Amino acid sequence: MSPTSDLLAAALAQSGFHPRLPQQRRLYEAAKAAIHQQRLGAGSKLPSSRDLARDLGIARNTVIAAFEQLAAEGYVVSAKGSGTYVADLQAHSASMRGVGAVPQGRSAARGGSTHGAMASGATATIARPVRLSRRGQELSAAAGPQFEIQPFAPGEPDFSSFPFKLWQRLQNRIWREARNDLLDYGQSGGHLPLRQAITEYLRISRSVKVEVDQVLITAGTQQSLDLCAQLLADAGDTAWVEDPCYWGARRVFNARELKLRPITVDSDGMALDETDLATKPRLIYVTPSHQYPTGAVMSLARRRDLLDVAVRKDAWILEDDYDSEFRYTGRPLAALQGLDTDDRVLYMGTFSKVLYPGIKVGYLVVPPALIPAFRSALYDLQRPGQLTVQATLADFITLGHFTTHVRKIRQTYGARRELLRHMLAQQLPLNVSISKEESGLHLVVELPDSVDDVALAQRAATLGISVKALSTYYLKPQVRRGLLVGYAYCTPEQITDYGRQLGALIAAEVAA
Repeated sequence: MSPTSDLLAAALAQSGFHPRLPQQRRLYEAAKAAIHQQRLGAGSKLPSSRDLARDLGIARNTVIAAFEQLAAEGYVVSAKGSGTYVADLQAHSASMRGVGAVPQGRSAARGGSTHGAMASGATATIARPVRLSRRGQELSAAAGPQFEIQPFAPGEPDFSSFPFKLWQRLQNRIWREARNDLLDYGQSGGHLPLRQAITEYLRISRSVKVEVDQVLITAGTQQSLDLCAQLLADAGDTAWVEDPCYWGARRVFNARELKLRPITVDSDGMALDETDLATKPRLIYVTPSHQYPTGAVMSLARRRDLLDVAVRKDAWILEDDYDSEFRYTGRPLAALQGLDTDDRVLYMGTFSKVLYPGIKVGYLVVPPALIPAFRSALYDLQRPGQLTVQATLADFITLGHFTTHVRKIRQTYGARRELLRHMLAQQLPLNVSISKEESGLHLVVELPDSVDDVALAQRAATLGISVKALSTYYLKPQVRRGLLVGYAYCTPEQITDYGRQLGALIAAEVAA
């Protein structure tokens, strides 16, 4: 057996080549890897197809097919009457750059020894620094949330309670209909029956003033915000954002090069002062029904004032209603959009919190004058699809399953919320308070200013507990200290166990 046959036989025996790959593909991949790693150097002569087939115990046609694929991709060259040789990839790459061929040693010369090529080893790769755009540097420097499905991760729903079998039945029925129109892009703002179902749901449960044509189906809140930022603002324009602010909105606006002006949030929501009113925003981002992350509810007076400001400033209000389904006492609050008489509010929501995160289906309600532009941009920029998922979701809503599911998980989350509050209250000192808002998917444990909530969150992570530091959500230096503690993605047993550990950790930190 020749040295090249030995080398390829050893490569084929490695676990990296999946046993279900066709033998021709396995041989091709093994030879290509050996060439890239310079274990088969440029100019190395390959055995004849007959000899290699005999050495490897495979059919000659398999070897010929692999050689032909290698030749088609430029890895080997054939010389009539002489044989097949490994191509000089470095020389080809250099010539493409216009700097001439890279000199080769004797072992790489045409007809040179395979042993010499193997002994030369792989050429060291020069690591070049990666150049990101300024925008890319800012985005990559601010890492997003980690460990999202660990106990107490805020904002994470318990998708293990999702009705899989029911959803599967509905989805199978959609597929059995074999409708070609559901395999295309969504060209009209989304699947019409889903937009109709959402329209009816928002009218009844959220007091949103909406017609079907105003509803666009997006891939979630992030895409809705990105569309708004692209269509309604230019780079350098100002966006008013709540302080503290949802990190995802900040990332979108930074990516679109908007200037963020943080507006202080108090117990009544966004609180504008004279210095704020002296600026001219193009966008105003708010979470009025359940401010993220503090949980504050914007008062009626503040809502009316904000609508008036938007008209005077010719600004657009982006209302993010991310978890309105989870209100544990009374009915869900009416949307800010329902008070708007001047068409200045764009209203958005998502199904990721109610069903499961990976469904990536949200909705954006736009004023009538913006419908053509937003529908066109959604199609041109995003090429939305997943119409079979949208069709399944439409049936899930119209057949009443959505209401049943929301009612069930609302009861579950409410009980878990009370259990978590009880477990924490048993151990927390008097100078530590727990938020009392009866909505959402997390509690806020407010800490004294002397406590480093970032370090405390890191210590909790060593116990397998994923909480978020409240101070990291602020843009201005004057911050409140605290922890965001989720309870949805936790069993009662986990809440009891981890709640006791977290309460003890907080009490020890405050005492220290």
